[in-house]
Amino acid sequence: MNKLGILMDDRYFDHAVEPRSLENPKRLRRLYPLIKERYNGAFRSVAPREASFDQIEQVHSNFYINQVREHAIKPDPFSYDRDTYLMDRSLATAQLAAGGCLAMADRVMDGTIRNGFALIRPPGHHAEPGRGMGFCVLNNAAITAKYLQTRYQLSRILILDFDIHHGNGTQDVFYDTDTVMFISVHQKGLFLSSGTPGEIGEGKGRGHTINIPVHSLFGDTEYTYLFGQLLNNVVEQYMPQIILVSAGYDGHEDDPISATLLTTHWYHTVTTMIKQCARDICDGRLLYLLEGGYNPESLEDAVLATIDSLLAPEQPRVGIFHSTRAQALLNHHPLNEFWTL
Repeated sequence: MNKLGILMDDRYFDHAVEPRSLENPKRLRRLYPLIKERYNGAFRSVAPREASFDQIEQVHSNFYINQVREHAIKPDPFSYDRDTYLMDRSLATAQLAAGGCLAMADRVMDGTIRNGFALIRPPGHHAEPGRGMGFCVLNNAAITAKYLQTRYQLSRILILDFDIHHGNGTQDVFYDTDTVMFISVHQKGLFLSSGTPGEIGEGKGRGHTINIPVHSLFGDTEYTYLFGQLLNNVVEQYMPQIILVSAGYDGHEDDPISATLLTTHWYHTVTTMIKQCARDICDGRLLYLLEGGYNPESLEDAVLATIDSLLAPEQPRVGIFHSTRAQALLNHHPLNEFWTL
């Protein structure tokens, strides 16, 4: 039985605008046939479905959904937000993106696949309960986590976000609960002012939001050290029942939107680390959800590196070199009040 599921659907190209935005169908149009050719027979295809409005409204307000409907039919596709365009097919495409993640989650939970990669668009981690922004219409990761709580009664879910931007929307949804741990490693001060170390959650959620804003020019060594500390310590203490990854590839050294220096190989490395963590803690249950990545060539290379890692046989633990610059971010971080590093 193939243990890797991949979700691809040409209907994700329906959300599009001219003149072209950085978030456009070209991000996936060439990647889909590359995957089918390179991994023919090595993975299980998963078909998406549309998320219902009841499922969406576990995260987003009815008022916001009505706003999306209203702006989607206006002549100006940027009438709602200067980055987040809305067209007549945008809401249906976003429903298909969120619902695709739910279909993948079902297959992971019933054991049909061990881990999966939902190659969806539009992305989601910036979408707050009452507002879309930053190319994001519906928060795919948050909707999936809520679905897992409702459908499967999961009480410890990890959402790990390595997109170069802070996942403000996902953080907002789960800020006051300990049933979801949200960890975001992102470039400091890029796009939003949120995502500071002091944002730790509130009420029962204190300590379950962890933000690591990194400096520009951080690369493979620093990121691998940070993820090693988080996965081998904090995540092992939390013991999630499933790991959701908001997989943004805009931290790549060739991406136009960031100043970090992650190589294609790093995405293979971090996936190996996350996969091993999932194997040890939650019976391998792992689901990647595509977020950013705005250079189609580097996005393709990094996604293929991720899939290579997901398909690879079990390997020894990744070696982690010490990074003084990365450790400096952890020395006085508020997470030390709640977790042992």
